[in-house]
Amino acid sequence: MVDIEAWVWWLVAAAGLGIPLVLTAMPEFGMMAVGAIAAAIGAALGLGAVAQVLLFVVVSVALIGVVRPIAARHRTQHPQLATGTEALKGRQAVVLERVDASGGRIKLAGEVWSARALDTEQVYEPGHQVDVVEIDGATAIVM
Repeated sequence: MVDIEAWVWWLVAAAGLGIPLVLTAMPEFGMMAVGAIAAAIGAALGLGAVAQVLLFVVVSVALIGVVRPIAARHRTQHPQLATGTEALKGRQAVVLERVDASGGRIKLAGEVWSARALDTEQVYEPGHQVDVVEIDGATAIVM
């Protein structure tokens, strides 16, 4: 019977760890597969069995310890690109018709919007620049 070299067994282990990675979408299996590939390289270079196992453990744990926190941070971040009415908040607009607490019209992002003043005492005359604070339905709240 032919003896199979240790590096081949490590590659088989890496492939075996790749299967649950694909089936379960758990990235930890992929990181352990990379550890098995590192151990296969160590075996091919002539390292002993204990060194191969240590290489597998160290590489796998290091990848899990480094990559998982980065992935978790990216999962919890909100998208950088604001779209829809969120993209209009904070932009400047030009008053077309007098804007006060009861209403008015502004030109915002090339479109005519109904608007009302955030401060009920404030009145903005045509031609005045205002800042959009919020969008309430189809009405821009300005100041």
